[in-house]
Amino acid sequence: MLAVIDYGAGNLRSVLHALKHLGAENIHIVRESSDFKDVHQIILPGVGAFGAGMQELKKRRLIDPIRDAIRRGVPYLGICLGMQFLFEYSDEMGHHEGLAVLPGFVTRFPENMGLKVPHMGWNQLIQDKESVLLQGLKPNSYAYFVHSYHCVPRNAGDLLASCDYGIRFAAGVERDNIYGVQFHPEKSQSVGLTILNNFLKIGARVS
Repeated sequence: MLAVIDYGAGNLRSVLHALKHLGAENIHIVRESSDFKDVHQIILPGVGAFGAGMQELKKRRLIDPIRDAIRRGVPYLGICLGMQFLFEYSDEMGHHEGLAVLPGFVTRFPENMGLKVPHMGWNQLIQDKESVLLQGLKPNSYAYFVHSYHCVPRNAGDLLASCDYGIRFAAGVERDNIYGVQFHPEKSQSVGLTILNNFLKIGARVS
């Protein structure tokens, strides 16, 4: 089962539309822990504030099932806030703990960059390591971003792709079965569809 996590603030409609366009089967929308059964692949799309999102995951008793699935080797793809949740904490509107499956934290873009925050629109991806998730993409492909906070991985080896917006920040991460993208593949046209299709293939290989 491909579990798409719905905690009440994700961009589900666009993500589901993209997955169905790619021919994904056995998609199950997970809203609480009782829905979390026979999962072979997880997508967690997210928008909104980090703390509020984690609180919703906690209220729906989804934190432990997600962590346990990741530790068992179930492929996980976090989109935007879903990537940020992977880290230890965020300083968005206070200090809020994340899933802590990757070392690092989430923080706001500096105020003195001379650029508008949130970072919104198309920007180039710089691939930092080879990955099946990015297979088939041309160098410096463009993806669509909407975010004010960015991830700071403590382990350089977890960095999959980066992007320049005043500073160089993590646009994607990967460790073993854990994948995250700060941009929105469901809004990134052919680039995003390629990434989602690659993730579906990853799940097919381990199911």
